[in-house]
Amino acid sequence: MLREAVSDLISLLSGLEGVEEEVERAVEVIVGALKGGGKVLLCGNGGSATDAQHMAAELVGRLKGERAPLPALALTSDVAVLTALSNDYGWEDVFARQVRAIGRRGDVLIALSTSGMSENVNRAVDEAMKTGIKVVYLVGMNRGVKGDVVISVPSPNPQRVQEVHRLLLHVMAEEVERRLSSRPQRG
Repeated sequence: MLREAVSDLISLLSGLEGVEEEVERAVEVIVGALKGGGKVLLCGNGGSATDAQHMAAELVGRLKGERAPLPALALTSDVAVLTALSNDYGWEDVFARQVRAIGRRGDVLIALSTSGMSENVNRAVDEAMKTGIKVVYLVGMNRGVKGDVVISVPSPNPQRVQEVHRLLLHVMAEEVERRLSSRPQRG
């Protein structure tokens, strides 16, 4: 059981050579947004929701060294907003409506979906693109999702995809922090 999961993960990680270029592009998009005064918005469902929250915490907090906090917000965190929007507008619009409310041109949306078929995530992506917000989309098997950068983890297993997404988010957060750590802290 464990050995099989580890073997699957190692095999999947070994096949990710082509992803490095997309990760670099994602970092450039995120750094560009932050340097331009924008913020990072994140969304996903289930485990991807917690990954969105984790990435926001890494950016607002820190990973390796002291630095200025970076503006990031997981659209999955506010239970009152999520339940009000799902009740009043339907679950499909819980993220898109938040993007419409707080997203601005110059921001970046990091969308997470192991399937690429999450209607509420895809609607948020559509709203972001319509608003001029850059989109970094982390997905499992790419089923034609949209984004300025699409990072696909080619596995039908949502658990393995999610494990790789967490690794990729950490790599991106570390590199964003490295590139922005020389910036002066805001008082």
